[in-house]
Amino acid sequence: MKAYISVDSETRKTLSKEIIALGMAMSTANVEQFIFVDKYPFEAGQEAELMQKAMKEIDTSNFIIIEATKVNVTSCIELGYAKAKRKPVVYLQKAEADTNDLLFALSNFHILYSSPKDLYDQLNEFLKNVLPQH
Repeated sequence: MKAYISVDSETRKTLSKEIIALGMAMSTANVEQFIFVDKYPFEAGQEAELMQKAMKEIDTSNFIIIEATKVNVTSCIELGYAKAKRKPVVYLQKAEADTNDLLFALSNFHILYSSPKDLYDQLNEFLKNVLPQH
């Protein structure tokens, strides 16, 4: 099973502990995580090519996780593409952040977390009990 993780490079750095917790939960559940910004650094003028690569990765993923603590345009596009492809969408957000109502409404599952440990616990529970039935 493979999960596409949608997060921008700035948020990836500021939420490094949360991303580690996410990776640990994925590993525990034997789910491969694909973090696009880790594999493909952004280069100006390459936006269309990068989005094509992102769409191919979403196509080969079983579900997508949107890290929505700080919303970015790319995640919105990735969520829309995933919905069009009928992929389950998991909305992740730090509990104290402002919720993006549109992304929240379009997501199939929601995890609002207070700490990296809380994120790990909730995601671990989700991967064990919810995702297999979806």
